[in-house]
Amino acid sequence: MSKRRTRLNPYVMARMLPLMVGMIIVAAICTATSAVGIVGSAAKIFVAKERPVADLFTPQVLAWKPQIIRWSEAFGLDPNLVATVMQIESCGNQHAVSPTGAQGLFQVMPFHFAEGEEMQDPETNARRGLAYLAESLLQSKGDVRRALAGYNGGHGMIGLDPSQWSSETRRYAYWGDGIFADASGGRTESARLEEWLAAGGESLCSPGG
Repeated sequence: MSKRRTRLNPYVMARMLPLMVGMIIVAAICTATSAVGIVGSAAKIFVAKERPVADLFTPQVLAWKPQIIRWSEAFGLDPNLVATVMQIESCGNQHAVSPTGAQGLFQVMPFHFAEGEEMQDPETNARRGLAYLAESLLQSKGDVRRALAGYNGGHGMIGLDPSQWSSETRRYAYWGDGIFADASGGRTESARLEEWLAAGGESLCSPGG
């Protein structure tokens, strides 16, 4: 079979050109819209800087309000989420040490620190802890409950079904998600925070807790 090269009629090409350009523009718009959707979903992880720290947290945590706001801006986090983690991790005690060795305001494990870093220094502790929290939010695609589970039990928890979380991680996610929801909802009191305090949080907030 012979192969004949077909030449396009210049008139036809001239008529088709606007249509082709239009199709390219539509495709570009669709691609951009899809990208915006993806960015928009990711942006849900980050919250406007002007959102205040809710007054429902205990006085020990509210004493850190200026730092919480500054740290949240530095890591693109909701200040009420930062305050929530501080609340249930240390109740604002920068010298808190857990039985497993977690340190400081955000109860960061020693292996997250570089050699020579002062683990209980608030700035260092916040930098290490909130970097881990921000990564949890990214991996969970903004799902706060799963991000909290990842912060407590390790990032490996994020992709697991909650039934596979340890009882400690399930409690942690339950407390944190509820307190954060109350705080971000503009409430001045939190039933979940009161529940946490009654379940043992009060001892953490007491002197020497």
